[in-house]
Amino acid sequence: MTTPKAELHCHIEGATPPALAARLATKYGIDLSAWLRDGRYVWHDFSSFIACYAAIANVFRAEEDFADLAETYLGELAADGAIYSELFVSPEQGLAAGLSRDAYMRAITAGIEAAKAKTGIECRMVMIGERHMGPEQVEGAARYAVSCGFPLITGFNMAGDERMGCVADYARAFDIARDGGLKLTIHAGEVCGPGSVRDALDLVRPDRIGHGVRAVEEPALVRRLADEGVVLEVCPGSNIALSVYPDFRAHPLRRLVDAGVRVTLNSDDPPFFGTSLAREYEIAESELGFSPEETARMTETAIAAAFVDEETRERLFARLRG
Repeated sequence: MTTPKAELHCHIEGATPPALAARLATKYGIDLSAWLRDGRYVWHDFSSFIACYAAIANVFRAEEDFADLAETYLGELAADGAIYSELFVSPEQGLAAGLSRDAYMRAITAGIEAAKAKTGIECRMVMIGERHMGPEQVEGAARYAVSCGFPLITGFNMAGDERMGCVADYARAFDIARDGGLKLTIHAGEVCGPGSVRDALDLVRPDRIGHGVRAVEEPALVRRLADEGVVLEVCPGSNIALSVYPDFRAHPLRRLVDAGVRVTLNSDDPPFFGTSLAREYEIAESELGFSPEETARMTETAIAAAFVDEETRERLFARLRG
């Protein structure tokens, strides 16, 4: 029997299967030869990863394309045993495709509902503000998230270049989202060091932190994470692919867990990093030394930290218990 899994940190366009990207490129006459070869995405450093990501996101031109992406990815997750997923969504991608924000959200919602009907996988959406686009864009994303009326949007996040600006510049966006009833997570402690995690805790007061692994560089901060129970959405494969750490032996997940920090396993932008959610569970056990019982507890942590109503959470826990 496949081990039940759950994922809290995945960018929907970053989950585009190469076969789907190739099919859409053919449909729209887009040349992806610089970015997609032999069924794999091609990049070599952070800057070229961003360029490759943008090129792949550019193949989505219609509502049906985004719906197909959500349904395809969630179907793959369910086949690997996932019972729950949260997808990071950015209507900016819809605008870039010539769609409205609402059309983009309708499409992702349709894909989620189709996947649930076929596989039973539960899914929610977390709205992304793009840090490198500045505070005005991030605040606009928060206002849209709380007012657009799509019930599957249950959280707000800020992604993008962690080196841009200060967390304080974006704190109002998180206040808007919180006041509107959304749960909060934020990318921090990936490219930048422990100071970014501390700022996130102090200024955003998030329910979770995306990545957060570099908190390990400051023992007092690790103790604070453990004491406050803030969940880290850890993405080991992504961290190695982007050279946050040189190899899995250097990855701090074990140290964080041993210090009492609550963690979950996630794939981030899986095909770009040669991974999947199933692979992240394998990495935790084969490369990082966790037992199946420990990775099962990470799934339990993910369900406990999921941005869902309590009735849904209880149903998910019931599925974990079999």
